[in-house]
Amino acid sequence: MPVAIITGASKGLGRALAGALAARGWDLVLDARTPGRLEEARAALASYGTRVEALPGDVADAGHRAALVAGAWRLGGVDLLVSNASALGAEPLVRLAELPLEGLRRALEVNVVAALGLVQEALPLLRSAPAGAVLAVSSDAAAEAYETWGGYGASKAALDQLAAVLGVEEPGLRVWAVDPGDMATDLYAAAVPDDDGPRPAPDGVVPALLRLLDERPASGRYGAPALLEEGR
Repeated sequence: MPVAIITGASKGLGRALAGALAARGWDLVLDARTPGRLEEARAALASYGTRVEALPGDVADAGHRAALVAGAWRLGGVDLLVSNASALGAEPLVRLAELPLEGLRRALEVNVVAALGLVQEALPLLRSAPAGAVLAVSSDAAAEAYETWGGYGASKAALDQLAAVLGVEEPGLRVWAVDPGDMATDLYAAAVPDDDGPRPAPDGVVPALLRLLDERPASGRYGAPALLEEGR
């Protein structure tokens, strides 16, 4: 069975994608910072009959990243690496004039440095996989100038660039940066707690990600709404 590492997998898009892959028979290595919620996800996903390793920790920690890849190796390798864990930099979001620099450093560390570190750790296994792929969860804030989203958007723009260059440097892999579009997640609620408008559930984005896995288009940046529309 193919093996996926998914960071930020205890809730939101990471959890929804993990469920869809488990239903397809994938074995999983899951990361999140909250042990209780991660264990709940592991137990639910194991009911599909798949093997699930749940390793709580912080992706900014090199030892934790090594443990995630070691867990995947025990399951047979790494076919898919999903960088979904994210830090906002400030909760709620604030204008750049007020953004704590420590918060910006944290966003860059989690969203960019840790994502690259995990790729570096997993590259030997990804290269040896029959169809190795990296999926980096981006944001429209990486490309648009939204007030208060500057620090987070800058980190996601950097992630997009890393993914673009990795796709050129590793032609044997597929490397996709994906803007999932608007979603109702805890991350968004923490970013803009006063905005209680209706938003789609993360489950609605998952078919776009599965389409990438099924069709394996060229490495590049994709928008989930467009993938969903084209897939109809």
